[in-house]
Amino acid sequence: MSTPQDHASRAFVIGWPISHSRSPLIHNYWLKTLGLSGSYERIAVRPEALAEFLTTFPHQGFIGGNVTLPHKEMAYGFCAQTTAGAQRLQAVNTLWMDAGKLCGDNTDIAGFLASLDEDAPNWADRCEKVVVIGAGGAARAIVYALMMRCHPQITLINRSRSRGQNLIELVHGIDPDQRIELHDFSALPRCLERADLVVNTTSLGMANQPPLAIDLAPLPDHAVVADIVYVPLETELLRAARARGLATSGGLGMLLHQAVPGFERWFGQRPMVTSELRALIARDISGAG
Repeated sequence: MSTPQDHASRAFVIGWPISHSRSPLIHNYWLKTLGLSGSYERIAVRPEALAEFLTTFPHQGFIGGNVTLPHKEMAYGFCAQTTAGAQRLQAVNTLWMDAGKLCGDNTDIAGFLASLDEDAPNWADRCEKVVVIGAGGAARAIVYALMMRCHPQITLINRSRSRGQNLIELVHGIDPDQRIELHDFSALPRCLERADLVVNTTSLGMANQPPLAIDLAPLPDHAVVADIVYVPLETELLRAARARGLATSGGLGMLLHQAVPGFERWFGQRPMVTSELRALIARDISGAG
């Protein structure tokens, strides 16, 4: 792991748009509570300006940072070295410099698993069949995480068949034996009947987006329902799952846990995801709503 410089380290989060990002609140909270000098800044970078930013940020005093939509796949192409997970997914969300080389990781993988472990501790003990709703960038990381942890049979539910097939091709490029199939939303009730875990990886249910309106009645009583959306803190999907007495995992945990490895790389100490931090971010999200 690279070590921070002696002077106050500066890190960033880039995206387009970026004003909604809670990452500065998270990282600056850790800097303050750990008594570290440094800063974490939000920077709006248009897609056409990404190449220039990635080649010049070290000269601006930054040691690395986070990458969010829509830059994760493009930023991967600029990295000289990447972790195995980032290489498999061809997407990065965490950058740092090492010996003058741009390096990248995809911490969404570890972030999803850590969040699920915290919210539903025994989920992996019974995880033979998983339904993943969506086939975009977030679905890539989550499907890969599931493959690494429990190798379940995965059912993708997605409106765009071509995008779903692209994800299946990516998966089979990683593991030709991975069991994965694609269905449209009309097949969802049947797919839920024996599911141990359901994960929404789409923006449906997010503030100002249409809700993800699905009937959870077919799910077994032991099933876990996860949603990567964190605005609002509890989506209609999670509310419906709680009403059924099912274990749930919201998007806030993934947001917090995916931030841990990057902070450790840039600032040299591994931070903790505490109840105080959760409450701080929850208040900010609720206040914005």
